[in-house]
Amino acid sequence: MDTKVTVVRFSVEGEKFEILVKPDPALEFKLGKRKDISGVLISEEIYSDSNKGTRASTEKLMKAFKTTDSTAVATIMLQKGDLNLTTDQRRKMISEKRKQIVDFIAKTYVDPRSHLPHPPLRIEQAMDDARVSVDPFRNTDEQIKEIIEQLRSIIPLKSENMLLEILVPAQFAAQSYSVLKSFGTLKKEEWQSNGALKVILDIPAAARANVMDRLGSVTKGTASIEVAK
Repeated sequence: MDTKVTVVRFSVEGEKFEILVKPDPALEFKLGKRKDISGVLISEEIYSDSNKGTRASTEKLMKAFKTTDSTAVATIMLQKGDLNLTTDQRRKMISEKRKQIVDFIAKTYVDPRSHLPHPPLRIEQAMDDARVSVDPFRNTDEQIKEIIEQLRSIIPLKSENMLLEILVPAQFAAQSYSVLKSFGTLKKEEWQSNGALKVILDIPAAARANVMDRLGSVTKGTASIEVAK
């Protein structure tokens, strides 16, 4: 396929839909770096099979998307569907994501025998040996647990953890809860009478700065964060 054209595929209840898009603008849109869809689409046609030029019927579009507006349908497909990356795009994205994962492991995990971190090159070699597959679209946080399990058969890894005592004011408590859970394990949670949330959070020691930055952003700097005694 011409590298200036690629396909987005999306399935709803067994029905398949395809649109033709420009690879780089489509990737920017999917990653949230571009808001305007008009420069992404090759055409506004919604296909059931783009290779054969078979267009999706209005009945199928209505059933799957509750609209026949091609821009609205294409927007949903780009957000939720599978973008067929070009070889260069995939290679670049996987390389960047892999570097993030290696950096995270080097900062968060140590060799339990020496209590020292493994050098990045050693981690990269272990990833090769374990044939670790990196998903370019998934967050590092979502992939790291599976990757660590794969690497443990190659190199010994132990996370140095710490406990943080965190108090979030009532107005930010609900949105902070999912942020806290994404960083570590809630050892204790207490919803106070005024709506504030108090937790003991178990995290990798190296993640402390990230927790403080993210929570500071969500709570506009109002959260109290202390190392638990």
